[in-house]
Amino acid sequence: MTVILTLLGTAASVWAAVWLVDGFEFSGDWWQFLVVALIVGLANAFAKPFLKLISLPLIALTLGLFLIIVNALILQFSVWLAGPDVLDLGLTSDGFFWSTFWASIVISVAGWILGLVVPDRGGMSRTT
Repeated sequence: MTVILTLLGTAASVWAAVWLVDGFEFSGDWWQFLVVALIVGLANAFAKPFLKLISLPLIALTLGLFLIIVNALILQFSVWLAGPDVLDLGLTSDGFFWSTFWASIVISVAGWILGLVVPDRGGMSRTT
């Protein structure tokens, strides 16, 4: 049940980014959108810890602000996977960086808000 809620929360966050950010667009069916949310979730679960580890000096030097760049890179990787060149799921981003950068901020804020609204039933605190 937690996995389904997490997937739906990620899908809601990505939908908010598609709706709010110009140049970050989705054109596909609802099931493709769920696959995109799964890709974003898996990228956050597996690639993000590795990127955070190798960029730890930059994260410390910028007092954590470099994490925004890490989030944007993870999202750009997800857009590349879900884009027309690889899986063709309908998620696109104009240009290489700016629309993805703003979309990653929207996704982070929306995920944070959803994390406050939907309680974590797994027993672990989301603040740790």
